[in-house]
Amino acid sequence: MPLVDQYGRKIEYMRVSVTDRCNLRCIYCMPPEGVKSVPHNEILTFDEIERIAGIGAGLGITRIRLTGGEPLVRRGLPVLLGRLKRIEGMEQVTLTTNGTLLKHQISELVSSGMDGVNISIDTLNEEKYRKITRTGRLGDALEGVEAALGFPGLHVKVNCVPLGEDEGEDWVRMAALAKERHLEVRFIEIMPVGTGRQYSGPGREKIYETLRAAFGEAEMYTERLGNGPADYVRFPGFAGRIGFISAISHPFCDTCNRVRLTPEGYLKTCLQYGTGTDLRKLIRAGADDREIEDAFRDAVYNKPACHCFPDKDTEQERPTGYLETRNMSGIGG
Repeated sequence: MPLVDQYGRKIEYMRVSVTDRCNLRCIYCMPPEGVKSVPHNEILTFDEIERIAGIGAGLGITRIRLTGGEPLVRRGLPVLLGRLKRIEGMEQVTLTTNGTLLKHQISELVSSGMDGVNISIDTLNEEKYRKITRTGRLGDALEGVEAALGFPGLHVKVNCVPLGEDEGEDWVRMAALAKERHLEVRFIEIMPVGTGRQYSGPGREKIYETLRAAFGEAEMYTERLGNGPADYVRFPGFAGRIGFISAISHPFCDTCNRVRLTPEGYLKTCLQYGTGTDLRKLIRAGADDREIEDAFRDAVYNKPACHCFPDKDTEQERPTGYLETRNMSGIGG
């Protein structure tokens, strides 16, 4: 029986955050002083993650994406990836990373069965990259991209969250990564979650018009690529494609197919909401698989119809726990 919510949406994709820790300090992900890390004993073990993923697979979860924080700072991640890939019914296991540690682990990840990797790079301007990440080196992330492209058959995407309204040259440079390389560059609208609520970025129309002026009229790509809701185009002469994910200005809640598992084991059914189903508590209290399965089904059935981020004038009117107040590093956005 498919895993379906009360609105008829089939849920088949789970993002699993394996850690809240990160080697970067991106301005829209955490405050300048950083955040207090979750104690190790409160983070799901690999065995617990594998158990939840196995139960999810039995319910219809066929695709998992490992996230963080930065997932590659968690020791032994390729081992976990391989264990998840071997679960019966699991069709795809992928990774989202900032790329700075990727070149050192890519061979082991691919050998473990990794199907694809998304690499987060918001700018190709070295100074701007350092300001956004506070600690990062752009060269390390780009080396991660090239290392991933060295494995034919591995699906590689570069995720860019544009922050400036007038960064046209930067958008063009980002898009040009897909001109000679078989990868997707995706422009992702910033989500007003945690520290991200302090920032805004350009609309997809403005970015597209800037790219069209630089590269010519694009061809719409209608086939589905990957697990997410991106709309893709291909510019003349490009080996790869350009994608747009605009959850606020162009909502796609009616086709949402995902849930999220936080590092502490909360099953979140919508990025916006602060509540979740505590699967870790069930596991550590000795619950059997049927009890966890029932909790999983119940959480999915009650998945909200859509997000509805309030403006700053109305957010104080919301009840406690209504909005997600943690930063992206803690929930694996």
